[in-house]
Amino acid sequence: MSILVLGTVALDNVRTPYGARKKMLGGSAAHFSMSARLFAGVDLVAIVGKDFPPRHIKFLEAKGINLKALVRGQGKTFEWSGEYKGDLNTAITLNTELGVLSSFRPRISDEQRKIKYVFLANVDPDIQRHLLGRMHSPRLVALDSMNYWINNKRRSLLRLLKQVHIYVANDQEARSLSGEHNLIRAARRLREFGPKMILIKKGEHGVLFYSDKFIFSLPAYPAEKVVDPTGAGDTFAGGFMGCLAKAKEINMQNIRRALVFGTIAASFNIEGFGLERTSRLTMQELNKRLKQFKQCTMF
Repeated sequence: MSILVLGTVALDNVRTPYGARKKMLGGSAAHFSMSARLFAGVDLVAIVGKDFPPRHIKFLEAKGINLKALVRGQGKTFEWSGEYKGDLNTAITLNTELGVLSSFRPRISDEQRKIKYVFLANVDPDIQRHLLGRMHSPRLVALDSMNYWINNKRRSLLRLLKQVHIYVANDQEARSLSGEHNLIRAARRLREFGPKMILIKKGEHGVLFYSDKFIFSLPAYPAEKVVDPTGAGDTFAGGFMGCLAKAKEINMQNIRRALVFGTIAASFNIEGFGLERTSRLTMQELNKRLKQFKQCTMF
């Protein structure tokens, strides 16, 4: 079973109270892949520039990621610079260089068009819709976005929401797009836009899942040390989608289980800079922490 993920492969410059890293491998698709690969095969769709280090390509290939749809453009690689202060819940964006991402149009093979599980990670909704339009009857499509697209391409995003099964957003994005402050009301409003399932990430406060059939709320794993939260949401999504793809059947029990594995995967991501921790992550570690998490949440 495979998952096709469309997103960014980036060079990240990050500073937190625990240090700083320059031009490290990052991006929504890369973070998603590091957790999803533990459950299923991953086909990555993205673009990088001429300046993208070959060692990063080798690194992704060594992790079993299919890079057939990774395009190398003529300009600079998408680069993000950010800083975290205080409780490290919110990133302060210092600079964003779109580079080759601004003219990206995904190209996939005929075989990749048949992949049934699709995750549209955070990029321009027009790019997401272009990719989705090339897929052949996907079984499950999940969509992530951000406030920039909500504010600047709202019409395009709303049009795309009618075509997906799951909408993934953080609490700020959910409130912004729905116009509702209460998260249950926000989820209900987002459901009216089209997706049958709404998944609202709440950072250190966990996750809220909403559908017509059931509502499920899960706390975050109690982390003792947060080094770098960059990519935690994408890591969560990778664990969630990977677990669902492996389960094959989409029902309440499997959705709950997928939410737990996504939460556990994200708890490893924040323990190191970039992909330092998740690139070494194993199913044995996930299962061990799952047992600990159960002990924390049972009553």
